[in-house]
Amino acid sequence: MTNVDLALVRQMWQLMEPVHALVYYAPEVSARVAKLGFDVETRWPGYFPLRAAPLGAAGPELVAATFYSFNPAMVRDHIPAAWQLATPGDLLAARQDGVDEALGALTADLDLREAADLARRLTDGVNTEARPLGAANADLPWPAEPHLALWHATTIMREARGDGHVAALLTAGLDPVESLVSFAAVGAAPKEVFASRGWRDDDWTAATRRLVERGWLNEDGTATEEGHAGRDEVERMTDELAAPAYRALGAEQVGRLAQLVMPVTMAAVRTGLLPMRSTLGLSR
Repeated sequence: MTNVDLALVRQMWQLMEPVHALVYYAPEVSARVAKLGFDVETRWPGYFPLRAAPLGAAGPELVAATFYSFNPAMVRDHIPAAWQLATPGDLLAARQDGVDEALGALTADLDLREAADLARRLTDGVNTEARPLGAANADLPWPAEPHLALWHATTIMREARGDGHVAALLTAGLDPVESLVSFAAVGAAPKEVFASRGWRDDDWTAATRRLVERGWLNEDGTATEEGHAGRDEVERMTDELAAPAYRALGAEQVGRLAQLVMPVTMAAVRTGLLPMRSTLGLSR
């Protein structure tokens, strides 16, 4: 197994995340979701079923558990009602057809065959055990078109990493609200960005108090040295759990994949569709 530094694992996630994220922001996807009867004036009616569709007609408890950071009450606002409008198969078709149109237009001048091949080989090294969202996406058929195969690979990698991140949060003893509060406290994004997860002010205040008592936060809500160290360990463990696939592919091939994906990532960012700040700690 070829050694790959964890910094490279983190950089590859940051590079591939915008490619995956187009599915939630591209108007081509929204148009297809709207045809299924969903309200697309706001993001969430489509987001939950689009992301959950690989799990099948999952109930709100399963979706809340796998998505983790969302208030379960917010999930229940959209799941299982979404499956009354469209089947998971309908949503899978909508997201693939929409990404096909959107990403196909953005990459029309790029030959993505090598990138798609390397990205698929990267997913061969993903451990899907105890990674429900990663496994559910890995179970889906591979698209033939290179730009879609690349998107599918970034989605598998993203969701498998996210599953590992939940495991790291659980290991650190952080519940869903505490995971957001502690992340905001180290400057990942302003508190207002995390409001999208549907927690009330009193939920946030209570989680802040628990983290103050634990020694992770100061009274003003900023992270203590222990809090910074704790969050660093969560991110390190997340990278470590994602690393086997990159190590299996090898540093040279990972570097080549990064070179090939970069123009796709930049094309996605240049659309202006992606948020300026995200709950993942990424900025456009």
